[in-house]
Amino acid sequence: MRILDGGLVTTVQDTGRHGHYHIGMPPSGAMDQFAHKVGNWLVGNDESDATLEMTYMGANVEFEEDAVFAVTGADMEPSLEDEPIPTWTAVRAEAGDTLSFEFATEGARSYLAVAGGIDIEPVMGSRSTYTLIGIGGHEGRSLEAGDELPIGEPSDDADDMLGSSIDEADRPDYSTTEINVVMGLCDYRLTDEGRQRFLDADWKVSDEADRVGYRFEGPDITDMFEEREQPFGAGTDVTNVVDLGYPVGSIQMAGQPIILMRDAVTGGGYVTVGTVVSPERDALAQCRTHSTVDFNAVDVEEALEIRRERDEHLETVQESL
Repeated sequence: MRILDGGLVTTVQDTGRHGHYHIGMPPSGAMDQFAHKVGNWLVGNDESDATLEMTYMGANVEFEEDAVFAVTGADMEPSLEDEPIPTWTAVRAEAGDTLSFEFATEGARSYLAVAGGIDIEPVMGSRSTYTLIGIGGHEGRSLEAGDELPIGEPSDDADDMLGSSIDEADRPDYSTTEINVVMGLCDYRLTDEGRQRFLDADWKVSDEADRVGYRFEGPDITDMFEEREQPFGAGTDVTNVVDLGYPVGSIQMAGQPIILMRDAVTGGGYVTVGTVVSPERDALAQCRTHSTVDFNAVDVEEALEIRRERDEHLETVQESL
């Protein structure tokens, strides 16, 4: 598969580089795991096979061999040989065909899955691109015109998947604005009023929103921290704590909230007031710049139930194909 135009930001991603967080290596991987996994299933792949993640505007690619592919996630109005094709559906491309995209009309990230997967060499057990240090994916970077990507051997049933799709009801609603969070690890640093102000506010996704983190704009709550003498090892700012590990999806307070995403640093000294429930990071990854979200506090049991429901939904979708 040859890249004719890399779009805005297009990278190779899979389900992630797990097991190395303790040495400061984040998982990377697809920001919207639901769209990534379903795309792979639609073309007969394993869910862990590598796809292309495209942000806001997709890449233009030429298939150098016959292929079965599917586009999932944000709607970027894909066209094959200038003819519109459906999303969330397995489609055939002939050798020499060109697949092109427009700007996303809903959501922020789209996924291109090809039967056989993007067959590049894994790094630390994953094909995911981590651009901050330039590892994984294709040369550790976003794709550019002229890049060529090898495709693996399709499964025996790849051709049988042609035309398969998932029901409209099973497709995510990217207009969702409420994000469930578990408060902590350090929300004790906020006053009761500060905690409530955080949860009641409408937070706007700023221009600084990428695979590392989403910064939000909204009311100033830095005056809503409990007064204390900063302990040894903590910085002098009211939002500083003694360094700790950052869960993926944790919400830092560094003047304004920053939610750490799949390429984020793994620790530091900013207070973390909550963590996004893991399945809802998919929805967050599809939030567009300048869109508004609200945070809803749930307890750990509720968060586990949300995860169980997402796992059951994924299982139902997979069984339907």
